[in-house]
Amino acid sequence: MLPVSNPSSPEHLLKKSRTPDTSTAIDRKSSFNSLNSAVNRSSYITASRSHCTWLIISLLSLQLILFLTLRSIPFPHRHIPENFPSPVAVATTTATVISAASSNPPLSSSSDERCDSGRVFVYDMPKIFNEVILQQCDNLNPWSSRCDALSNDGFGQEATSLSNVIPKDLVQSWFWTDQFVTEIIFHNRILNHRCRTLDPESATAFYIPFYAGLAVGQYLWSNYAAADRDRHCKMMTQWVKDQPYWNRSNGWDHFITMGRITWDFRRSKDEDWGSNCIYIPGMRNITRLLIERNSWDHFDVGVPYPTGFHPRTDSDVVNWQDFVRNRRRETLFCFAGAPRAGIVNDFRGLLLRHCEESRGKCRTVDCTVGKCSNGSSAILETFLGSDFCLQPRGDSFTRRSIFDCMLAGSIPVFFWRRSAYMQYQWFLPDKPDSYSVFIDRNGIKNGTTSIKEVLGRYSKEDVRKMRERVIDLIPNLVYAKSPNGLETFKDAFDVAIDGVFRRFKEQENWYKWR
Repeated sequence: MLPVSNPSSPEHLLKKSRTPDTSTAIDRKSSFNSLNSAVNRSSYITASRSHCTWLIISLLSLQLILFLTLRSIPFPHRHIPENFPSPVAVATTTATVISAASSNPPLSSSSDERCDSGRVFVYDMPKIFNEVILQQCDNLNPWSSRCDALSNDGFGQEATSLSNVIPKDLVQSWFWTDQFVTEIIFHNRILNHRCRTLDPESATAFYIPFYAGLAVGQYLWSNYAAADRDRHCKMMTQWVKDQPYWNRSNGWDHFITMGRITWDFRRSKDEDWGSNCIYIPGMRNITRLLIERNSWDHFDVGVPYPTGFHPRTDSDVVNWQDFVRNRRRETLFCFAGAPRAGIVNDFRGLLLRHCEESRGKCRTVDCTVGKCSNGSSAILETFLGSDFCLQPRGDSFTRRSIFDCMLAGSIPVFFWRRSAYMQYQWFLPDKPDSYSVFIDRNGIKNGTTSIKEVLGRYSKEDVRKMRERVIDLIPNLVYAKSPNGLETFKDAFDVAIDGVFRRFKEQENWYKWR
């Protein structure tokens, strides 16, 4: 447990960030001490001032004589086009260009038609809420350092070992990306967003760059108290509630990225799992972007888990789509996962049994002891070689594997509607059967349903159409490596920001800011 008096505690660091710079104060004090010397010099200045006055009068008289003389001399008339800018306009335009060029990144202007949907203002929060958390990457996990996983703007280490699985020209777009880094990815991208504004009065949305998931992650295990798990979020809400634009709308036009599942922030009792961040006063009206949402909470929005593929350009996307489209698939279905030891009638164990009984129609990847947490070449090869991939619920209703599967052009098979259909409405089609298969899990449990038989009923043409739909969705499910996004495709970040703008516009129709 971190006591409040600890010099490295969040409260101490936040208090320190609010303390005025003592060196600045000393400099200011020294400048006031120089007042006596300035007074001593005043007699000299008074004595010389009279000489300067006569000199200035003489120069002004000379300029007046020259001006009257030049006006009497005729000059040839020069035609100036109507649309030629005046010297004042040129000076103003030059100043604007210099100002725009000096800002990093370029921010939106009122004439930018691409920002018709809205503009976003990013709060400049104390570093304790983001940068300091990253600097403490060695302590964010009780088992090992997370510095490699959080490096490279959150994308992680390059996945060079995949060079024997994927096209060589796409290796630079693949990384060992952790599934809990959306906070870093969104923060970096939004700072470079073309519709970011520095003027809060013109903002449609206000972004809170707080790394809530990384902050709470270090306190989820061991014997940390509830106060430890709540501390960062409590400080954040106190800080945000002091901002005038939060008070103007009571938080309805604010949003935040929380890089874990919603259940990590919904603790009801002190002895239960997670923090109570979502229940802290001030969080109620803030839109929250999470990798898994509570399907009955309007302010929770599900966004895709980060995968290992982060395209640099449109051509990366097209080349990858062509690669998975033309991939030869020899297996009907597959499953990557591990059974849950000690769980009675473990559903994953049932799926493994169906695979064993499929007589070569199913391929499995054993993910025991976390070997598949951030993807692996074995998982990618398995998904690339299978028509369908089984997607049961994970530790919660969703899994990163859903997006790894679809990225490989494999068709997901769901057993819980809350695994995808009630999670990622902004990113997936309204018609689930156009890109996926749903099988009632109760039929699997009681032995009346055979996965092999259900999937075997789909014709080659059915499979082709479903796969093509999955491939079309790939751009919306990945996070681009480029700070400014892709050229024409919208990636998962773009879709999320568009959705936020749309939501806030819709809310204005039935909620008036107070």
